[in-house]
Amino acid sequence: MVSREISIETGSLPAVVDLTDPIRTFLEETAAGSDGLLNVFAPHATAGIVVMELGSGSDADLLDALDRLLPRDERWRHAHGSPGHGADHVLPLLVPPSLTVPVVAGRPALGTWQSIALVDPNRDNARRRVRLSFLAG
Repeated sequence: MVSREISIETGSLPAVVDLTDPIRTFLEETAAGSDGLLNVFAPHATAGIVVMELGSGSDADLLDALDRLLPRDERWRHAHGSPGHGADHVLPLLVPPSLTVPVVAGRPALGTWQSIALVDPNRDNARRRVRLSFLAG
């Protein structure tokens, strides 16, 4: 297994950050055209990883849906940080912190419109880490 941590700037607003290009670069450097599994893991309690179509409004739709499902108000018992921050700690119920994708001939086996992204609704952390791990088959 080969593993590497990358740093992602998410800024001070909720963000959906495309990880597909850094993942392809990682696999070019580590998979050497082989088959296996890629694990993508965000070691954070308030961010997650998704496979979805990005662009064409999908990113904003995802963040809007999360705002509707997890409103940023005073209902949350977990009350430190920015207003409604407790919602960020419930995020893993909807957006898990990791996923595994098949790798075929050194490339992630994604569908035509699929990308891998970091979802970070937390306004309190402008930088995130993501662990990429490739296990050859």
